[in-house]
Amino acid sequence: MNGATDIYPDAVLESLLAKGGRSNRRANLMKMHQLCRRQHDAGSRDFSLPAIGRLAEAEGIMKGRALYNAQSADYKALIEAWAAYAGPPAPKLPKTLASHEYLTRIEDPAIRSIMQAIIAERDRLKAQLNVLKANAQVTVDRRPLGAVAAVSDSQSVAVLATATQFTPSEREALQKSVSADYLEERGLREGSHGEIVNERGRTVFEVGFARAIRKVLGD
Repeated sequence: MNGATDIYPDAVLESLLAKGGRSNRRANLMKMHQLCRRQHDAGSRDFSLPAIGRLAEAEGIMKGRALYNAQSADYKALIEAWAAYAGPPAPKLPKTLASHEYLTRIEDPAIRSIMQAIIAERDRLKAQLNVLKANAQVTVDRRPLGAVAAVSDSQSVAVLATATQFTPSEREALQKSVSADYLEERGLREGSHGEIVNERGRTVFEVGFARAIRKVLGD
């Protein structure tokens, strides 16, 4: 309903009471009518179901949520009659932001203009930050140091280089095992094909042993 009407809600109440029914229903309709009259006399134009429901429940007429039931159609009709009679509720004033309310207190127009520009820039940056937060995706690379990515069937798989798995002491031990000085001290030497042989020329470690150690170490 877009505005006030000349139809007084008393006529609506009379038509609802004329339908008969239980005495309790008739009594509650009259109580609701008086409640709405007081609301109107107080200058309020808020006859929404939530507002009237809270008042009706506070006065013990009925539960506020009961107004939404099909059985409460007569009560709703009476409330709507009062809403039409009172006219639409006054529009709510837009809420003034604290920062803009602060601007109105600055008397110097130059300073006020500067502060307004600063606040506008702050609001713009905050809006951009919120957009970034909403669309941010953080990828945490949990691959160990030394791992490389190998692509297979369009999928990236982390491949860990063997050398990175050794502790410093383990790496040093492997390097020493194929060093010329270390082998010589123990009567061993490296053959032409990477094998390790003793003083009698007998093979202690097979062909390629020393080369394999160095490859594992990445040397």
